[in-house]
Amino acid sequence: MVRRFNVLFLCTGNSARSIMAECALRRWGAGRFEAFSAGSHPKGVVHPMTIETLRRLNYDIAGLRSKSWDEFAAPGAPPLDFVFTVCDQAAQEVCPVWPGQPLTAHWGVEDPVRFEGPDDAKLRHWLRIYSYLENRIKIFVSLPITSLDRLPLQRRLEEIGRTPPPGEG
Repeated sequence: MVRRFNVLFLCTGNSARSIMAECALRRWGAGRFEAFSAGSHPKGVVHPMTIETLRRLNYDIAGLRSKSWDEFAAPGAPPLDFVFTVCDQAAQEVCPVWPGQPLTAHWGVEDPVRFEGPDDAKLRHWLRIYSYLENRIKIFVSLPITSLDRLPLQRRLEEIGRTPPPGEG
């Protein structure tokens, strides 16, 4: 039986980046990873452009919701193996104490919600942000996690966070 790793993506509002990362890991890490997302100050709803972006990419959006990171620090929450912040603000906040001491890294990308322009330009921008996250997630799922010691794995996770977006760098 293959061990499944629990991964939590954090952002402040849990309405865009962390939701897209959760979906991408479910797709690219299917069978090996359980993906979750949460926010320090959740918006309470998934941003409509997040929904549109994920629909365009053929994701099942049923069940997606904006939720607090408190759900994952509470008794009975799934034990976390990895916690990744995907926005700069959440990376600077004091996070809850995660049971089990998961490995953590910052994989920040710009906030697509702040982009202004016509809807077609917004969609292109959101797809670009999704591709940044997807690229990092593909690198992550290709790691030989079970054969790496904790310190080298931590270094690799931090390197992934510095990986330039596709087509840049």
